[in-house]
Amino acid sequence: MKDEIFNDRSTNQRIYDLVRQIPPGRVASYGQIARMVGGGVGPRQVGYALAALKSGTDVPWQRVINAKGRISLPGIGGAIQRQLLIEEGVQFDENDSVDFERYGWNAAADPKSRPSTD
Repeated sequence: MKDEIFNDRSTNQRIYDLVRQIPPGRVASYGQIARMVGGGVGPRQVGYALAALKSGTDVPWQRVINAKGRISLPGIGGAIQRQLLIEEGVQFDENDSVDFERYGWNAAADPKSRPSTD
């Protein structure tokens, strides 16, 4: 049953659709994305979904970091994520952390994140 939850394509698609809404230069935490997706999705499932992405995806996976403002990926993956974020203007402090107050994505304040009323 647990594997079914982590491999649910429709849940992964909802995660991907939400991550696509994070604008350049902004970050969200795995937990934030999980809460927004709802339905019992947890931060770990968000991580698994992002890890399942193929190279060349249009999902900006690099914009999702841990709740401490740090990159969770080890090695070269983390270095790539850091470089992509720096290229978007995200700055890291002396502890390799991102300031959520400055760079955190506020979906409620982002008009692109809300359903259209047209």
